[in-house]
Amino acid sequence: MQKDAVVIGGGIVGLSCAYSLHKLGRKVTVIEKGDGSNGTSFGNAGLISAFKKSPLSCPGVVSDTLNLMLKGQAPLSVHWGLNAQLYKWLCKFIRSANAKSTARTMALFERYGWLSIDVYHEMLADGMDFWYKEDGLLMIYTLQENFDKKVKLCQDHYDPKTYEIFDAKKTLEHMPVAKEETIAGSVLLTENAHVDAREVMEHLQTYLKNAGVEFYYNEEVLDFEFSGNKINGIITTANRFQADAIILSTGANPQLVKKTGNDFLMMGAKGYSITFEMEEELKPKTSALFADIFLAMTPRRNTVRITSKLELNTLDPSITPAQIANMKKNFTTFTKPFVMRNPVEWSGFRPLTPNDIPYLGYDQKYKNLIHATGLGWLGITFGPAIGRVIANLTTEGANEKSADIMLFSAFFRD
Repeated sequence: MQKDAVVIGGGIVGLSCAYSLHKLGRKVTVIEKGDGSNGTSFGNAGLISAFKKSPLSCPGVVSDTLNLMLKGQAPLSVHWGLNAQLYKWLCKFIRSANAKSTARTMALFERYGWLSIDVYHEMLADGMDFWYKEDGLLMIYTLQENFDKKVKLCQDHYDPKTYEIFDAKKTLEHMPVAKEETIAGSVLLTENAHVDAREVMEHLQTYLKNAGVEFYYNEEVLDFEFSGNKINGIITTANRFQADAIILSTGANPQLVKKTGNDFLMMGAKGYSITFEMEEELKPKTSALFADIFLAMTPRRNTVRITSKLELNTLDPSITPAQIANMKKNFTTFTKPFVMRNPVEWSGFRPLTPNDIPYLGYDQKYKNLIHATGLGWLGITFGPAIGRVIANLTTEGANEKSADIMLFSAFFRD
C-alpha cells in the first residue's frame, strides 16, 4: 500500500508527529504494535517540566544517587551484567553531569518547552478536553542543604516572577499530605504545567481518527526493504507499506533502529507509577516533585499519580513488587498516613539517552526516514514540540539543515 507519511509508533511522540503532519495537510498513517490503550506514554507522570528544572544528568547527581543508595531511597537501580551499551551509557551520563552541559540543556528545555505549551494550547482549541493545568511545579526538599542550594540558584539567576519560595508550613498549603517535620522547604516553579497523560493520549487519538488519520493497531513492523538511499517497503505482521516519509518513533525498543544500520546510545529505562484515589483534603493542589528522592506526585481529574524509579539493563516487562514497595516506603516517609484507594500499578520502558537529548532528524543514509526518539521521561513535556519540529522538517527535505534539529538532536551533540 502506498502512503504519504507513515508514523511508526503510537506513543506521545508518534501521535504528536501525526497531529502536526495532519496540520500541514499530509495524509498520515500510524502503525502501532499495541492496541493504543496502555503504552508507555499512558503511565507518564504528566509533568510539563521544561522550566528551571535540571536534566537527569546534572552536577552532583552521581554523589547524590550514591548517598540515596546507602539510605535505600535511590530512584535508580542498575542490573549489572555483560552489556557494553550499559557502560557506554553510564560513562556518557557521568560526563554530561557538569555545569556547562546542564546550562546548555536547560536553555534548550526552555525553548522547546514553550513550543510544547503552544501546541497543547492548539490541541485544546481544537476541542480536545484533557486535564491541563498551568499551575507550576512544586519542588519539595527534604534536605536543608539541597533546599538552600535551590533557593540560592533561583535568587542569583532567575526572574522573581518565575518562582516562589515556601517554608515547610507554606508548602503544606500546596501539598497537604506532606509531613511538615520532614520538609525543609519548597520552590514553586511557576512556568511549568501538568496534564493527565492518559487523557492526552486518548483525546489525541480520537481527534486524529476523526480527522482522517489512519491507524493500524496490533500491527508490528518486522522489517524494512531498502532500495538505494530509500526505504522502499515497511513489512508488518499483516501488510506491506510504501511511504514518501517515514517517521520512526518506536521508543525504547531498539530493534527497528538497528535494522536501519543505527545503534543509538539509548537505554530502555523501566519506570513505575501508581494511580489511586485519596481524600480530597489531602490531595496535592499542583504537581510536585520530591526532588531529593526524584518522586513525582501529580493531581488529575479524579485521581492522583505518583511516579518514580528507573531500572536500567532489564528486559522484564512485569511489575516488580519490590520496586513498588520501595516507592511507597520512600513516599510515606515524608507524608501523613492516608489510604491509597483503588490503586493501579504500572510499569513501562522509556527511551532514555544519557543527557536527555533525543535523536531527531533525517537518517544519514535513507532519505525518506526520519528518527524521533529518546525523550525518556520527558515525552509528555516535549512530545508536542518534537511533533511540530519533525513535521516542519518534512517540508524542508533531507538535504536541509534545520536549526531546531541542530540544536536539539543527539546527532549534533557531543
